[in-house]
Parts: sequence; C-alpha cells; structure tokens
Amino acid sequence: MPSSFRVELPPNRCEVRVGTGLLEDCGELARRSGVDAGRCAVITDANVAPYYLESTISSLRAAGFDPVGVEIKAGELSKSLSTLGEIFDRLVEHELDRRSSIFALGGGVVGDIAGLTASTFMRGVALVQVPTTLVGQVDSALGGKNGVNHRDAKNLIGTFYQPRLVIADIGTLTTLPEREFREGLAEVIKYGAILDVRMVEDLEREMPAIVARDPQALDAIVSRSLRHKADVIERDEREHGRRALLNFGHTIGHALESSSGYGKLLHGEAVSIGIGAAARLSRRLAGFPADQERRLLKLLRAAGLPVELPDNWQRQSFIRALRLDKKRSEGAINFILLSEIGRAVIRRLTLDQILDGLQ
Repeated sequence: MPSSFRVELPPNRCEVRVGTGLLEDCGELARRSGVDAGRCAVITDANVAPYYLESTISSLRAAGFDPVGVEIKAGELSKSLSTLGEIFDRLVEHELDRRSSIFALGGGVVGDIAGLTASTFMRGVALVQVPTTLVGQVDSALGGKNGVNHRDAKNLIGTFYQPRLVIADIGTLTTLPEREFREGLAEVIKYGAILDVRMVEDLEREMPAIVARDPQALDAIVSRSLRHKADVIERDEREHGRRALLNFGHTIGHALESSSGYGKLLHGEAVSIGIGAAARLSRRLAGFPADQERRLLKLLRAAGLPVELPDNWQRQSFIRALRLDKKRSEGAINFILLSEIGRAVIRRLTLDQILDGLQ
C-alpha cells in the first residue's frame, strides 16, 4: 500500500507519496494535488529517459496534460547555467505559460535543476518532483533546495522553492546501477546519525535486505527518511537553525565533489567520506564516544560506501572549495558534529580544525 503525508510550509503545502507503481498514476496524482492540467515539461536525463519518460508522458496525457520531454545529459556536469539556458529555450519553444508545470523525473541533478527552472521561469510555476534514485527519494526531492554548481563550488547558485507534490515510486530503484543505489544509503544513514538512534539499529539489522533491494525494506527506509526530513523543514524551511543539521557530512562532501572534479565522486560517496571525517571530529571536539564512531563507520562500510579520502584528492582545491562554502563567515563554518548517535550539535569550526578531521 502506498503511504502518503503532507508537509505544511505556510502558505504552501507539499504532498508526499511513497509506494510501488506510482509512476503510472503520475498525471492523476498531480491533478489531485492541485496542479493545473495543461502545458507542462518533463525534465529528465539521458539515463532515465529510456526507462520512464514515455510512460510518464503517457500518464500525463491521460490526465489532460500537454507534456513535452526535455532531456539533459546525465551527471553532475549538467548542473550548470548553460544547461539551465537550454531548458528555458525548450520551455519557450513549447509555449509554456504561468499556469504550466514542471515535472522533475530523475535523480538529484535533475531534481535540482528542474526545481531552479520552476522557481524562475515566469517567476515561478508549479513543480512536481518524481525522483527515480535513492538519493532523490530519501533526500533531495523534498525540501525546496534547488540550484546549479559553480565551477569552484557546489550548489552556489540556487533558490528555495517547494514542490507541490513528491512521487517516490520505489519500483524505479530496481533499474539503478549498484554504485548509484548504494550512494543513496549515505543520506539514509545520515538521518539516523543525527536524529534517530533506533533507525541506526534498524539499519544495522536490515542492511542485507536493503542492499538486496527488498521492496518492503526500501519502502520503509524511504518513508522514514522523508518523514524525518519533513519534520525538520516544517520547523525551519530556510535553514536558520535546525535544518542545518541535515548538512551532516555535507560540508566536507561538497568540497570533495567540487575539488575532485564533478562526477568523479558520486554525491553519496563524498557525503559518506564527509560523515567519516565528521565522526572523527565529533570524537575530538564534541565528546562523541569512540565505540559509536566505530559503529557508524561500520554501518557505512556495510552499505558499501567509502569512509576514507581517495588517494588522489586535491588538498589546495579542497581548501578553496571550503572557503567558498555557503555556510562560511568570518573565517569559520557552521559544522555539524555528533555528541552521540541520534544527537547532533552545530559548532563553529575553522578551516584548520576541519582539515584536521581528514587526517
């Protein structure tokens, strides 16, 4: 049975649906959530399009929409202003207007750039997130952060703009390559680490079923992760306080992504390395017990994720990326540490302190 809930972000509301086979009802679900039927664009990438674009467009047409598919290149390099311009050209060509809508069909890259498109085209049109990767389903599709990368820093150019609807069809995870599937587990583990010690216990027990992509296990971790994120963003949509906890592992992860060259490390792989470094820093600076540090690293390894820096990491480029971090001010960065599993704290750390966590 599909699960559903609403995220209240006054004056807006986002409906979230999780289950198997939801893609076939994409158009009807969008109409029920209040999206106007009419011209719309389905933004996707070259990896996802062969699997799901045709069926999504058919579902939208059956519900009264007039869709056009907009396909971009797959990968982090597509999160750029040049790709954004190409998408705008297609929307103008198809004569989308202020009552039109944007459907983001794909992973985090597609979701981010489609969200930025929706937030800026005609000064804002309806957005529906249809994530097809684990990273997208458990994290990036919900929350309203949209953006593209600068060559020197990740997600430097963007907006906050909430979707009307998130459709997480668990069935799409069966077509993910193994590496892309496992990277999403870093975001899942993040929620347990910062918010929910019992979730960590459940992940330790259920990891074999999860990596085997058991539908029941996947439904449970996607729903649980999204509910955790919903709870955080309902209290702090614009990251003035509590939402910053969701950056656990991401400060170092983002710097690794940009400094190593976008696409070399997958997002979840970089975040996993960032979680490992943050765990070490937490032991040194926040009293995080050493046995809990080992436990967290063991869970990441059980998910098939890296926890150590790659041999070819670029120290100077990494430092430059840290200096461009959006959370940096007056020579320090708001950094997320753990005092224990399930309890996170925000500390101001210098770049030198962060670099020490990489040793």
